[in-house]
Amino acid sequence: MKSYLKEYQDCSVEEIARRYIEGTPEVAVIPVHPDRTNPVITGMDTSDKSVNEGEVTFDILYRALVPHTNERIGLIINIEAQKNYYPGYPIVKRGIYYGARLLSAQNERDFADSQYGKIKKVYSIWICTNPPVKKRNTVTAYEIHPRPIVGHAIEPVSHYDLISVIIVCLGGPGTENYNGTQRMLDVLLSDVKSAAEKAEILQNDYGIQMTQSMKKEAAKMCNLSEAIEERGIQKESLRSIHAVMKNAHLSCHQAMDLLEIPESDQSKYLELPQQSQ
Repeated sequence: MKSYLKEYQDCSVEEIARRYIEGTPEVAVIPVHPDRTNPVITGMDTSDKSVNEGEVTFDILYRALVPHTNERIGLIINIEAQKNYYPGYPIVKRGIYYGARLLSAQNERDFADSQYGKIKKVYSIWICTNPPVKKRNTVTAYEIHPRPIVGHAIEPVSHYDLISVIIVCLGGPGTENYNGTQRMLDVLLSDVKSAAEKAEILQNDYGIQMTQSMKKEAAKMCNLSEAIEERGIQKESLRSIHAVMKNAHLSCHQAMDLLEIPESDQSKYLELPQQSQ
């Protein structure tokens, strides 16, 4: 938040954690159906499903307060981990789609009827662990900016600055800009460093005191790296299954047999959404 979100650049990390993050971040636990009226709840919805499309799951979702304001203006922040930078569509388009979902989902939860002034800004942050070489260790924000066409009559920034998509591309040692938050994220999401190695780097290089609880969190990050890899493999396999079903007019089981997917693994593909993301 301090490194990439302009609202927090003048705050310390400790101040952000203590004063501005609301509640506990939600991790894929609450479903929401945009084709029906959203329930009025205080928690964040981390799963977004439409009647006409497959389920979309938000990896991490939470609210935060904006510093230096006289009212409780909130942000909704979505963080996603993406291993494959070219999954068949531009990641930035998916980020905009996620952000748009989070904006519209505020209807009947944060505002009702025509109270559009209560809409909260949305951040969709994508951390890419394996970007192409030319994009390594780069961070790019895609935002709304005014462009006067005739005359000059621009609204206050708070009226239109409602969505920002940030693409964070990691890079690994020996590449330009491999420092600060870029390096810390690369260490956390590394699939080659052990939990003990990660804990040592965080404590020695970033001054993060590794309590027993923090060590457990570092171990979870090792598991997350493996989960990201597994999720990418599953999505590619699911696309292949759907392609064979469509082109060869086979059932799902027949397609999996043709692709030589072990019978012990076939059940998990039947449980995945039938439209790959």
